[in-house]
Parts: sequence; C-alpha cells; structure tokens
Amino acid sequence: MSRKCEICKKKAITGNSITRRGLPKKKGGVGLKTTGVTKRRFLPNLQSKKIVLDGKVKKVLVCAKCIKSGKLSLPMRKPAVSNN
Repeated sequence: MSRKCEICKKKAITGNSITRRGLPKKKGGVGLKTTGVTKRRFLPNLQSKKIVLDGKVKKVLVCAKCIKSGKLSLPMRKPAVSNN
C-alpha cells in the first residue's frame, strides 16, 4: 500500500530543509547565511480506516482532511450484545 489517500489521491511531496546561521538584520546582526540545503519529504496525515468500497468493507489509508470532511462511507456498526 503506497502512502497515498484512497479518496483524494493526496501523496508525499518533496521540498528543501534549509539550515541557516547568524543573527537576522532585524535583530541587529549582519544577516542569516545559508549553510546547507537538504532534500526532505512532506508526508500527508494518513490514517488506516475501514470504509465501504464497491459494496465491500476494505481497510484503506485515508488522509485526515477526508475523514474530517465526511467524504468516507463508513460501514454499519453491529449493535453491542449484552449478556443479561
């Protein structure tokens, strides 16, 4: 299973992590100097959920935004059975 939302197809994107040193000019220094640039990944907030896909209950990875917005069709829950 890839790191991708099954509903909205959100996936990881790449960017840079920039390391700087020095004091900013705004704070009285001579300015920030870039000392290193490394690649990094921005991963989506994926959660494992059971949803109904094509009439069957499947366990899939879904992003938190889709869960909060209600884009999922959740399966019906079984009623709790009491032993009285």
